[in-house]
Amino acid sequence: MRALQVFFRLFPFVLAFMRDQHRFVLFGRRAKRTEAEHARRAERLTATLADLGPTFIKLAQVFGARADILPEPYLSAAGSLHDRVPPLPPGTAEAVVQEELGELAALVEGFDPVPLAAASLGQVHRARYRGRDVVVKVLRPGVEDLVRQDLDVSFRILFLLNVLFPNHHTRAMTAIVNEFAKHIGEELDFREEAGNAETLRRNFAEEPRVVVPEVMAELTRRRVLVLEYIDGTRIDRLHERLASGELRLETLVALIVETYIKMMLEDGFFHADPHFGNLLVDRQGRLVLLDFGMVLRVEQETRARLVKTVLAAARQDVDGVINGFYELGILDPDVDRGTVRDAARQIMAISFRADTSPRQIQRIVEEVLRTFYDFPLMLPSDLVYFGRAAVLVEGIGLRYDPNFNGLATARPIVGHFAERLVTGALGAEPQARLADWGLEAATLVRTLRDLVRRVEREELRVRSHPRDAMELQHFMAQQVRRVLLALAALALAIVTCLLYLAGRRLELLLLGFALSGGLFLIVFILPSHLFQNPLRFRRRWPRRPL
Repeated sequence: MRALQVFFRLFPFVLAFMRDQHRFVLFGRRAKRTEAEHARRAERLTATLADLGPTFIKLAQVFGARADILPEPYLSAAGSLHDRVPPLPPGTAEAVVQEELGELAALVEGFDPVPLAAASLGQVHRARYRGRDVVVKVLRPGVEDLVRQDLDVSFRILFLLNVLFPNHHTRAMTAIVNEFAKHIGEELDFREEAGNAETLRRNFAEEPRVVVPEVMAELTRRRVLVLEYIDGTRIDRLHERLASGELRLETLVALIVETYIKMMLEDGFFHADPHFGNLLVDRQGRLVLLDFGMVLRVEQETRARLVKTVLAAARQDVDGVINGFYELGILDPDVDRGTVRDAARQIMAISFRADTSPRQIQRIVEEVLRTFYDFPLMLPSDLVYFGRAAVLVEGIGLRYDPNFNGLATARPIVGHFAERLVTGALGAEPQARLADWGLEAATLVRTLRDLVRRVEREELRVRSHPRDAMELQHFMAQQVRRVLLALAALALAIVTCLLYLAGRRLELLLLGFALSGGLFLIVFILPSHLFQNPLRFRRRWPRRPL
């Protein structure tokens, strides 16, 4: 029943997107849509996802950071779902607390029935515990089974999309949902979130400008989490404090950038759900981090590549940035390097100018995204969340200053962090890493020498990649199926003619010609990839999403 509900709610949007590419779904020219039509559809899609429940709200939030998959205005609409989650019915949260804590529930006093915030998976209430102000986070009842059902439905829909449209966009969407399915189980267990909070609290123990709430470990359960209450203002509601001079925008943005650089590139333990509701500024002007269900552990090798790319961007080294993109797996090796270089040089030349307006930067970035939308670009999961943090910083700056330039603001901060970043990327013993690099260089020299000798002795052989042979095999199989279908249509037409000559039945002749004509239309109109074996996608479909 749930599968049918989701299918019928989402199918009109899938059909509309298919008609955007081909007027008659599988063939025809692209349909012309105005920006207003896309904006209205994005609003309807957002409302539909909100009605479908927590799984699709979380997925939409993840997709809301993927400019390589979702264009505007769908990107912005997906990000607005943070504020559209309805609260639980009265008394539900209290019942969960009583069930999870048992006798200890009596120690939680002054439980406020009105939630401080309602999220897709949980809800937060204010209370008191042993004389201290605390917040109680409660998991929504039944959300585990609902998430499991919805992920199963999502994989079925993706299976169909992969059969119909096996391009890099559908592959990227499948990878996102797979990644989401791997980590959603951690978000549904508040004991994991408590451990994440403690790790971040240790990492920022020597940073007085950043606060991570203390966890009440004795009250931590799978569906209940109790944290220290810290009074503060949401990061998107600081207009009065900024106008009065209590806070300075430059100082605040610099602190946010430093915080996320430290988490992503120095510590390798990243607060991976950055949005306005998860960041506060307390009365002392300190940055308060909230909601630790989604974190990302960044491997040291990835951090080293990221550091090289970020430092190359800071010194406006276009080739260094492009090399970093290839190493990080953002750019497919088949992407034309010249086109990428020209676009990157144009963006960097304008973005780092202090007098460049955000409107100019946005226009250039939109043009580049349109150019690359059909390219095989894939953002690794690490960089997806890093990009979400960058979008957050940009959004905060533009909210309070229409002329804010995020790249120009971040550049001196990255330069200030350069030494620490390099040290963190190399590890605790940079001398040992340098020695390894020396050995690798010596190995490279020996390899080149052997290569030259093989060329001189005419012993060099070139082998094709197995993937190329497989692609050729798939292409040949598609064409064979197409030829066989055409032969079947021809045979049907001939048999129909013979039967008509024998029996002189006009209805039989019309039926046979209609069937053979339909087969010929399929041969000439149906896209080639639909002649593939659809069951081959089944291997990529996980059986248990949770």
